[in-house]
Amino acid sequence: MGKKTKIAIAIAAASAAAWAGSKAISKPQQREGKQALQFDRPIILAHRGGAHLEPEHTMLAFEKSAQLGVDGFEIDIRLTKDEEIIVYHDATVERTTDGYGSVSEMTLAEINALNHGYQFEDLAGEFPYRDKKVDVVTLRELLESYPNMLINIDIKDAPDTYEGSLMPSKLWRLIEELNAEDHVVVTSFYGEQIDRFNLYAQNQVALGAGESDVRKAFASFSSQFGHLYHPKVDVFQIPPKSGVVSLDSPKFIQFLNNLNIPVHYWTINDSVTMNKLINNGAKGIITDRPDIAVELLQEHD
Repeated sequence: MGKKTKIAIAIAAASAAAWAGSKAISKPQQREGKQALQFDRPIILAHRGGAHLEPEHTMLAFEKSAQLGVDGFEIDIRLTKDEEIIVYHDATVERTTDGYGSVSEMTLAEINALNHGYQFEDLAGEFPYRDKKVDVVTLRELLESYPNMLINIDIKDAPDTYEGSLMPSKLWRLIEELNAEDHVVVTSFYGEQIDRFNLYAQNQVALGAGESDVRKAFASFSSQFGHLYHPKVDVFQIPPKSGVVSLDSPKFIQFLNNLNIPVHYWTINDSVTMNKLINNGAKGIITDRPDIAVELLQEHD
């Protein structure tokens, strides 16, 4: 036996010993289930209220999707200049309104003076709200209007901005005031914002995975050390694919489900992909086309 072969065998033996040792001291730990996520079937969350059917993040969209029979809404939030939490995605208002400017530099009154349906193009290619005034929605209004809906809240303001530094505490105070702990999920692209929010919430609210959480989970799943992964969030809301990495395999979904973490996929707008994901074990579909999703899920029932 050559020297290189002996070294390779020694390394393999050491790796096997490390794996066996880690299995002995670290067992997979299921995440304690949160009330907000207790569904016995796949659910439908209307993305921004159902952005292909009505102007995104407006009451028109939320009302339409609620009438269709969705389980909840996936929304984004930002803080205005006068520190009001509004349901809004972009940092600026140009894409969806007839105005311009940064959300963080405008008051709620200034933002509400704009037409939030101005840029909406419907499925027929028409702009039905160009001559109608469509208001912005505050998070308070949405939570009060739909106290029994699951509201998935994505913090958009970055943690290193003034508005981002205020958002976690202000969000928690609002949720606590409205007794909404059991029907919201709080998440963010920024893992730091999720951690900051949970300093106030103390695990009383379901948390969604940030980008770093997804990377850690997939790395653990892909290695022989999956048993070392101990989740600190309650639900994964992810795309089917990130770059060249497929995140929609039945085995990855099962890996998370075994830890009591449901997986929801965004933004899925066609019935073929929806059906595939549900068959793979997905627990939720986040979609701009809740009409398609509701019809599909009714067929699965």
